Amino acid sequence: MEMPAPDPTVLARKDALIARFKEVLPKDAVISDPVETRAYECDALTAYKCPPLAVVLPSSTQEVAAALRICHEMQVPVVPRGAGTSLAGGALPSGDSVILGVARLTEVLETDFDNRFVRVQAGRTNLSVTQAVEEEGFFYAPDPSSQLACAIAGNIAMNSGGAHCLKYGVTTNNLLGVTMVLMDGTVIELGGPHLDAEGLDLLGLVCGSEGQLGVVTEATLRILHKPEGARPVLIGFDSNEVAGQCVSDIIKAGILPVAIEFMDRPCIRATEAFAGAGYPDCEALLIVEVEGSDAEIDAQLETISRIAQQHDPVELRQSASEEESARIWLGRKSAFGAMGQINDYMCLDGTIPVSQLPFVLRRIGEMSADYGLEVANVFHAGDGNMHPLILFNANTPGELERCEALGADILKLCVEAGGCLTGEHGVGVEKRDLMSDQYAPADLEIQMAVKDVFDPAWLLNPAKVFPLDISRAHRDRAA
Repeated sequence: MEMPAPDPTVLARKDALIARFKEVLPKDAVISDPVETRAYECDALTAYKCPPLAVVLPSSTQEVAAALRICHEMQVPVVPRGAGTSLAGGALPSGDSVILGVARLTEVLETDFDNRFVRVQAGRTNLSVTQAVEEEGFFYAPDPSSQLACAIAGNIAMNSGGAHCLKYGVTTNNLLGVTMVLMDGTVIELGGPHLDAEGLDLLGLVCGSEGQLGVVTEATLRILHKPEGARPVLIGFDSNEVAGQCVSDIIKAGILPVAIEFMDRPCIRATEAFAGAGYPDCEALLIVEVEGSDAEIDAQLETISRIAQQHDPVELRQSASEEESARIWLGRKSAFGAMGQINDYMCLDGTIPVSQLPFVLRRIGEMSADYGLEVANVFHAGDGNMHPLILFNANTPGELERCEALGADILKLCVEAGGCLTGEHGVGVEKRDLMSDQYAPADLEIQMAVKDVFDPAWLLNPAKVFPLDISRAHRDRAA
């Protein structure tokens, strides 16, 4: 994975840069010791590491603007960072860049239950948004698996989803407005606490832009009333393809569960050893959850169970209590931690049409055998958001490269099946060089022209999203 060489003129200005930061930021908000900056050398894609030139941790929009203004004047690249949970290398620094972390921006600024919104600083964690409003009977819908740790800023950057996105949508469907700081320090407001902003939909442009356009410091989020009730059903199958077909049939029946989650045997066994959720030892497992009144839940689960029975499940278990519901979800929520205990792995993120699940699962199994690397599948099956986990040994020479090659082929398969390279993890550096497999040259040129407008110097989150050979002309022109 190629990264541009650090600019020696930027490296030479490090002392002057740090001195200027300390003029506008608290002393403890500036980190320049090479030992301390190693804490920021990577995000959750730990295969690639590079200590940044420095790290700044502002506590307000004004401090973010001041730091960006300095970097703009001194032509220093900036890598925005939320909580560092990106699985695509979205917050990977370069040696001549400054990490701008928003982890200290954690305040709840406004709650309005009548109009159903909450305004928060963008460093606040996903789960804590719901915790701030749940006593009034509300919740924030997007729920990534990392919701305990991931920041709203990163959710906006990658347009994150989660298990319940099938019914409630992803971040862009629940984002009403942002305060964003441009690279030159200009503070802008987009959207607001209403259903639709006037003019161009720049908010939709920012959500999913991966820190290429600006640094989001505040967000206005839609909150929803908690449902009357919810109940999951656990369905086990002796074939991945059959489980995929069951998902497709549930969707075709016109039912809208709040979530449909998929796990295969390697993941089931790992989570059982780790969490002891009581899952059956089968080839594939579905967790299907529905919401509503007791009568609505019963009717939906009856239909789902009837569809599942047509596929000869090895187990079909409806929850009868909150405790049983928690145990059904326990393994799924523990899956990534469980897999990390048994092996190194790379977690992919590609999205496909639900109708293609049986075909894509079969091809992933064939590719796994061809490459000699085991693949565990755990993903949001209801909207076709795949998360194959490729298991490898990072200490074996050449195995990381083989893992990357398998991952690239799986993501190309997703595109060929009518899907796309990412559903919620983003492109970052992981999928950067695959963008040409999804987009025509003219499409990429339009995207880069948008970046030219917001970040003419191409200083924000450099070397991400756009293939280096394709973006070279834009970067050279900016330089």
